Amino acid sequence: MKLKGLKVGLAVTGSFCTFDKIETSVKVLTELGADVYPIFSTNVQFTESRFGDTGEYMDKIAAMTGHDPILRVEDAEPIGPKSYLDILLIAPCTGNTLAKLANGITDSPVLMAAKAHLRNSKPLVISISTNDAMGINFKNVGELFNVKNIYFVPFGQDDAVKKPTSLIAHTELIPETLELALEGKQIQPVLK
Repeated sequence: MKLKGLKVGLAVTGSFCTFDKIETSVKVLTELGADVYPIFSTNVQFTESRFGDTGEYMDKIAAMTGHDPILRVEDAEPIGPKSYLDILLIAPCTGNTLAKLANGITDSPVLMAAKAHLRNSKPLVISISTNDAMGINFKNVGELFNVKNIYFVPFGQDDAVKKPTSLIAHTELIPETLELALEGKQIQPVLK
């Protein structure tokens, strides 16, 4: 793998049901030699969910990466001028974050990190996880597919019968997606 020694930003938003998959991805990335920098959205920091204690989750990710997390908008802004990340991964990326990103809103540490990182013409990878991706958020998915330096982890429906507008990324493909994005290529097929 070509991730050894690379600085990977990991921006985590509030799709709490996928946190276990993201934890696995962090383990894989660090085992591949990536230097992972965690960034947590405000919702992750302050929402308690039925999927576990978010404070414990943030502590676990920080321990796995060896870096203190970015928790405030003003702490994410220097990602731009310092240009220290090689690539930024939003995983999981909620519909709320997707919509705000598509519309240039930067009201959380994750969104500021994305804005700051993109100003350096470096790749941003989205690992989608939202119940409305093929509903009201579908236009935002399409919008972001057409933005330079934005790439998607392949995704599909997680439950086409009970949640017909829901999409979830195949997180096991995160390393390959990152590698190709670093070469300016979108991994294919995107829909699986």
